[in-house]
Amino acid sequence: MEKRKMENLGIETSLLGFGCMRFPTGGDGKIDRERAKAMLEKALAAGVNYFDTAWPYHGGESELLVGEALKGHPRDSFYLATKLPCWEVKSLADVDRIFNRQLEKLQTDYIDFYLMHAMNRGSWGEMRKLGVVGRLEQLKAEGKIRYLGFSFHDSYEAFEEILSYRNWDFCQIQLNYMDTEEQAGLKGYALAEKMGVPLVIMEPVKGGSLAAFAPDITEKFRALDSRASMASFALRWVGSLPNVKVVLSGMSSMEQVEDNLKTFGDFKPLSEAEQTTIREVVELMNSRIQNGCTGCRYCMPCPAGVNIPGSFGCWNRYHMYQNYNVVKRHWENDLGEAQQPKNCIKCGKCEQACPQHLHIREDLERAQADLDAKEYIV
Repeated sequence: MEKRKMENLGIETSLLGFGCMRFPTGGDGKIDRERAKAMLEKALAAGVNYFDTAWPYHGGESELLVGEALKGHPRDSFYLATKLPCWEVKSLADVDRIFNRQLEKLQTDYIDFYLMHAMNRGSWGEMRKLGVVGRLEQLKAEGKIRYLGFSFHDSYEAFEEILSYRNWDFCQIQLNYMDTEEQAGLKGYALAEKMGVPLVIMEPVKGGSLAAFAPDITEKFRALDSRASMASFALRWVGSLPNVKVVLSGMSSMEQVEDNLKTFGDFKPLSEAEQTTIREVVELMNSRIQNGCTGCRYCMPCPAGVNIPGSFGCWNRYHMYQNYNVVKRHWENDLGEAQQPKNCIKCGKCEQACPQHLHIREDLERAQADLDAKEYIV
């Protein structure tokens, strides 16, 4: 198992981290405990030593399952990561209440890697106002937290502000080869590297989007290695960055565990030929974007209730990946009937406000027709 040293902490972590937010579930929607435990045991036996869970995962059940599964193993044989749900913190008493409950659920008396969960500019301001960082530093001084960090979802500017606030032990960002300029992105990666803050990476396969492609892109990867999974290229792209110390994968089947163990058990950074192919794939996928919507929301609110940027986001991603499953949940559930383009009354107010001068009414019709047709199902 490939290991990476966090020089500032003097420890080694497995490059593959087990993300505990997508365990297999049964018909009742609950975690399939036996399958999940078998997956964790398989990973442990292969040398995975970083396990990442959080308060809200699986409706609060993930921490319980992880605590049960790891209880029989020596506590110094693995690193346990979980997170403070900052959206539930209204006072310092909430920090203590939540943290103590997490220790109970995880059946441990300390957390190795403790993160302020999903930091953005707004939540960061609230946490600073309440003095949460100071309280977490106290817990660290007491030995209940070994390493303190944060996970992040916002702009680079917000990332720079948070990362520069104190000497963080580590931080966790979203990064994959399609999203190099989204959120913290590669610019944030470079800043963390410069500051000596080791990185844990989430969404390396973009929620599964980089694990299944249309035939033309699949063939490009098959030409490099006919036996390698599509996901392995995405994982290796992230793992090829030297300041990436853990690559989290939210595994939901034993097959995914085995494939990831194969990738990281004999890890090879991407070759120049593989890097070139990935750049070609990114360029090809970006060329499939249907319109130039930037999500600025100048067109909103729509008098008819259409979520215009949300609809265009679905439409563009659908064509980029040529895979309806990539957008299925957002299109059918998050937008649903009420916010889809078919409700457009063609008043034209959106086009008057659009700084990109898009033909919004015409594009909404095309988006609805394309997504209703579901031509691309991988």
